Amino acid sequence: MDFQISDRIQTIVSMINEFVDKELIPLEPEFMTRSFKEMLPVLREKQILVKKMELWAPNFPSDCGGMGLSLLEHGLVSEALGRSPLGHYVFWCQAPDAGNVEILHAHGTDAQKQRWLNPLVAGEIRSCFAMTEVDMPGSNPVMLETTAVKDGDDYIINGHKWYTSSADGAEFAIVMAVTDPEAPKYLQASMIIVPTDTKGFNHIRNIPVMGHEGDDYLSHAEIMFEGCRVPRENLLGAEGHGFVMAQERLGPGRIHHCMRWLGICRRAFDLMCRRANTRVISPSGKTLATRQTIQNWISESAAELEAARLLTLNSAWQIDNVGASEARDSISMIKFVVANTMGRIVDRALQVHGGLGMTDDTILAWFFRHERAARIYDGADEVHKTSLAKRILKTYT
Repeated sequence: MDFQISDRIQTIVSMINEFVDKELIPLEPEFMTRSFKEMLPVLREKQILVKKMELWAPNFPSDCGGMGLSLLEHGLVSEALGRSPLGHYVFWCQAPDAGNVEILHAHGTDAQKQRWLNPLVAGEIRSCFAMTEVDMPGSNPVMLETTAVKDGDDYIINGHKWYTSSADGAEFAIVMAVTDPEAPKYLQASMIIVPTDTKGFNHIRNIPVMGHEGDDYLSHAEIMFEGCRVPRENLLGAEGHGFVMAQERLGPGRIHHCMRWLGICRRAFDLMCRRANTRVISPSGKTLATRQTIQNWISESAAELEAARLLTLNSAWQIDNVGASEARDSISMIKFVVANTMGRIVDRALQVHGGLGMTDDTILAWFFRHERAARIYDGADEVHKTSLAKRILKTYT
């Protein structure tokens, strides 16, 4: 394993860190009090700057307008961007668009790439990914009730989805639906491109999460498909390969998430240390930093952050060099290790800030609300632990 970082990537990461500090973190007070849609004009101004710096779409393939960074390289970029909730969107490498670009690039037809992929990478449109269903376990993508039935040259889609992130304002969805219920369970579902203005694509609501409904990109939608008719040419890849493509999407996607979470850890850790050094707690001028409990939290957080970071970089290196299938144990590990590390560090930082930490005067409360879901989406922690344990135990029989 070689984690040596090239001079080029070190320069890129340094430029991104400086941009986040100077251009994005100062926007956070406004971000905390306004809708995302109201923020779009200023965010687009920042995106123009990113394009001028030639840092646009770092993880997207260069042949369609991205920087073409490897997974390990993008992991380092994602860590820097994750320090602000605005980072990935402004640099145009945000979920769920990132995963949709990967699928379209690998499995889309020339016509699909022309219509959907190129404008998506250029930032002209957004997309969403509709897999999770209300009454089905989200951690098991072979359990789907949504169907896509052939009718001549079309598919007719019926089903109920939710947590379709960023559907509000998206141009199209990639929908997981059962196309052959009689096939083996891993070959029953397919992925189909559905323009969001198609009749029968019904955006029911943006789901309130921890009391915040959100809007535009920063939202999670409930979608009802009712007789939603799309041409069969909108099928992505081969029919019945939806599960395989979903696994292709989720492996690198977990690296993206984990490195973003590590950026959140770094931001929370920095805030915690600064607060500990400056918060006076006695008439003699002693600060929180003089208390052993705070010192323990800081040392534990530093060690946990470094361990989680190295584990994630190792996973990215494995995917780049031996593929996601061979790296699946490591991918399972980082999903629950990094999510829980983030939860602990954000919680400690919030506690060190006391009453201030509960307000929106810092970014910590936002992280606490919006990132609790890290232990649930892309497979609940318990599912990853169980799958990993079964694979490990097999080696001992």
